Amino acid sequence: MRRALAVPLAAALAASLLAAADPAQDPPPPRSDAVEVSVNAHAGLGTVHEAAYGANAAVWDSHMNDPEVARLYKRARIAAVRYPGGSYGDLYHWETHTVPGGTVAPNTGFDAFMRTVRNAGAQAVVIANYGTGTPEEAAGWVRYANVTKKYGVKYWEIGNELYGNGYYGATWETDDHADKSPAAYARNTLEFVRAMKAVDPTIKIGAVLTIPGSWPDGVVAAGDSANWNHTVIPAVAPEIDFFTVHWYPGTSIPDTSGDVAGLLASPPGLAEMLAQVRADVAALGGRDVPLALTEVASNIGRNTHAAGLFAADAYLTALENGVFTVDWFDTHNALEKVGTIDGETDYQDIGFLSLGQCADGVCEPPLNTPFPAYHGIEILQTAAGPGDSLVRAGSSRPKVAVHAVRQADGDLAVVMINKDPGTAYPVRLRYTGFTPSGRSPVTYTFTRGATAIVRAEQGDAYTRTLPPYSITTMTVRAEKGPKPAPAPGTPTARGVPGGITVSWPPAGPTADRYEVYQQTGTDTVPLGTTRGTSLTLRGLEPGASYTVNVLARDRAGRLSRPSAPVTFTAPTPQDSACAVRYRVTQGWGRGFTATVTVTNRGADDVSDWSLAFRFPVAGERVGSGQGGTWTSEGTSQGQDVRVVPNEQTRTIPAGGSVTLGFVGANEGAYPSPTVFRLNGTVCSTL
Repeated sequence: MRRALAVPLAAALAASLLAAADPAQDPPPPRSDAVEVSVNAHAGLGTVHEAAYGANAAVWDSHMNDPEVARLYKRARIAAVRYPGGSYGDLYHWETHTVPGGTVAPNTGFDAFMRTVRNAGAQAVVIANYGTGTPEEAAGWVRYANVTKKYGVKYWEIGNELYGNGYYGATWETDDHADKSPAAYARNTLEFVRAMKAVDPTIKIGAVLTIPGSWPDGVVAAGDSANWNHTVIPAVAPEIDFFTVHWYPGTSIPDTSGDVAGLLASPPGLAEMLAQVRADVAALGGRDVPLALTEVASNIGRNTHAAGLFAADAYLTALENGVFTVDWFDTHNALEKVGTIDGETDYQDIGFLSLGQCADGVCEPPLNTPFPAYHGIEILQTAAGPGDSLVRAGSSRPKVAVHAVRQADGDLAVVMINKDPGTAYPVRLRYTGFTPSGRSPVTYTFTRGATAIVRAEQGDAYTRTLPPYSITTMTVRAEKGPKPAPAPGTPTARGVPGGITVSWPPAGPTADRYEVYQQTGTDTVPLGTTRGTSLTLRGLEPGASYTVNVLARDRAGRLSRPSAPVTFTAPTPQDSACAVRYRVTQGWGRGFTATVTVTNRGADDVSDWSLAFRFPVAGERVGSGQGGTWTSEGTSQGQDVRVVPNEQTRTIPAGGSVTLGFVGANEGAYPSPTVFRLNGTVCSTL
């Protein structure tokens, strides 16, 4: 067994010299007006799951099992189909195929649904009825599906949006339990899990969480000690297989009356929300439980081209941030109101296939005609499929979103989304960790007004022009050469005195040494090298968040593909003369309250002090505060916060503490600050 090395950050110099053997590939001289696109194949974001692209189907939809639907699923490589339909999941009784108080269309029973799923080459995601059902009913469904019929249904959810059961005031989800609290949901969910897994222990079961920035996330009900997520996660994490969240921009971003630009700008916010949920799961559950985004759609311009751009961006953003399946809501829905959004007819039909309905003398396209959202999902399979690796990419202009994929065969696909409705952008691409061949790339493009995706093979790997309002995938062939070592296995990180130890499974016998790299935007920074399978990182910035990959280098100096990423927060000094405890006490989707308790661990009183901290994301800010004077500093739109005491809190006695509070605002995620400085001294964060 090789010993692990403890390497300080100063050792990064050695890794830098090694990394110099694998430089970025420089394109031709740039055009002055070109958008700079950077792709870093060393910065891994995880592997595309077999169920990555999904959709919802509903028993109220008489066309959910049309043969054309299965064909369209297959064409877009929809690999997961969720059933029986959103909130109907908490009303549906599978044995009788009934929804008391709801509508069940002909030919929508479970067996008919499974025929469609199988014809599409997909798999089912089934919602077990928590609201009006029982663990025994759910276990019976598992038995019928996987023992009697041998369908092999792998993914099951325990209910739908149970936080909407009236406990927090709004009722859209049916729940017949006398106790509707999150604690009761957690207890009962474990009963479902045990009953269902007693029938088939191989199934994967998910539990419901809220997503930051959407009510009732953060709400703490009277008599409770914590909100929904902070109650459910620690209770069920030891036995659950994944958690589910839902996201509908237009109810979680400003101006829902037609803010198409806001809709298209929202996916980076989704990345922050998912990061907050994953951090909560890791902290409260003690392990990295996967996430599923089982409902997502636009509430703005649902049937316009913008929805297609949004769908492509949202799916890839979610997959890059720890989600294994993304399911559009839904396949068919209904024409709600005919209007014009962004110059296009919008039927306010949230489905991605038309039902051909009419209202006020205006009709949708013929039945099962794909809306732009379908094409936005369809084009993704030209770039990324199961087993491919997502890697870091970015652009110099916010109007151009970029994602990148290292395909299993070694080629690299770049997905570029031009969100500007009136401007074509020339782009200049730069690659790190990847060498293009001299062959012309293969491109697929979906433009405004198009009803199909256009393929071409032309140009070079370094320049491209993106049409207005378009999605372009460009697959660049890799230069042929000897294969490097395989990628190391998924790393883990744990705190040790004075640092963080990152460990990983070995890459195989051709690996000569391993290098650990930090992701910084689209760049990677070497943190150290070792011949073992773990590395202790020291000299980290206290409270800073690090996302790292491990790469193997063979004896010829070739670098492997990156491992999956691991994210951790560097510890704050435990022997500091001050300590800070930060706690969010209440939330309501777009705002929150928090307390900050500052403890003086020193032998002398501290007077006339100041406390400084930084919010992790730009959407957080202090509105008003108590216990002192709160100000925002710098040019970070309120992220940098400083508080000085009032008369009552002016002195923190030796061994004593003061507690402050504030009302905050958030636009989406609101993760807790991780480092606090009292009079410039970094405090221990409790």
